[in-house]
Amino acid sequence: MLSFLTLLCILSAMMFPTFMICLFYPFSKRLALFWSNYITCRTARLLFACLKLYRKFDFIKYDDNLETLPKQFVVVSNHQSLFDIVVYLCFFGGLRTRFVAKDSLGTAPMVGKMLRTQGHCLIPRKGSPTVAMKKIDQFGERVMKNDLIPVVFPEGTRSRDGELRTFYAAGFRRLAQSTKLPVAVCALDGGWNISNINTIFKNLKRGAYRVKVLKVYDAPQNKEEELHILEEGKELIQKQLDEWRN
Repeated sequence: MLSFLTLLCILSAMMFPTFMICLFYPFSKRLALFWSNYITCRTARLLFACLKLYRKFDFIKYDDNLETLPKQFVVVSNHQSLFDIVVYLCFFGGLRTRFVAKDSLGTAPMVGKMLRTQGHCLIPRKGSPTVAMKKIDQFGERVMKNDLIPVVFPEGTRSRDGELRTFYAAGFRRLAQSTKLPVAVCALDGGWNISNINTIFKNLKRGAYRVKVLKVYDAPQNKEEELHILEEGKELIQKQLDEWRN
C-alpha cells in the first residue's frame, strides 16, 4: 500500500509540469523554461519529501563545506543513477545547476525537453570526438555567460553496483579549459540501489541518498593539474564511499 501511495504521489507531482513542458516546448521556449525551472526547483524537492514520508527514504546532504564554495565552480562526481540529477538539483539549486549528459536522455518525454530548454550539455554517444568537444565548448560559454554550476560525471556511465569505474579525462579537461573555474569534487551514494524499476521499491524502504563536497581545488592551469584533480578526486570519493558503507 505504501509503495502504491509513494508512486501515486511522485506521478502526481510530475505529470502536470511534464504535460506543460510538452505542450509549450514546440512554440514557446520561454514558457517551457518556466515549467522546466518549476520541476528543478520544486518538484525535485517534493520527490524526496514523498520518498521520506512514505518509504522512510532519506536525502542526507552534508552541507558543512557549502559555505566555503566559490561563487561559481565545476562539480566532479561519481555517477550511480538518473536520480543523481535530482540530488544535485536539490543540493546546489535547480536554477543554476547544469549537467553534461548523454544525448539519449534528450529523447525522454520530460527529461529531454527539460535538459534542452535549460541548456544542459548533451553529448552524442556516437560521433566524432570533435563534435563532442565542440558541444562542451558551447556549453562552457553558456556556463560563463549565465553564471551556472556545471556538473560532470567522469565515469561516463552509471555504476549499477555502486563501485567506482574508470574516470575519463577528456570531457572534464575540455570543460575546465573552457571555463577556467575552480573544481569541487563531490561524492554521492545510494543511487545504485534504486537504479532500475525491479529494485526501486524493494531498496527504497529506509534507504538513503547521501551527497557531500569533499574538496575544492583552484582552477587548474595545465594538463598536469587537471589530471591530478581527477586522480586525487577519485581517491577521495572512494574513501568517502568506504566510510559511508562501513
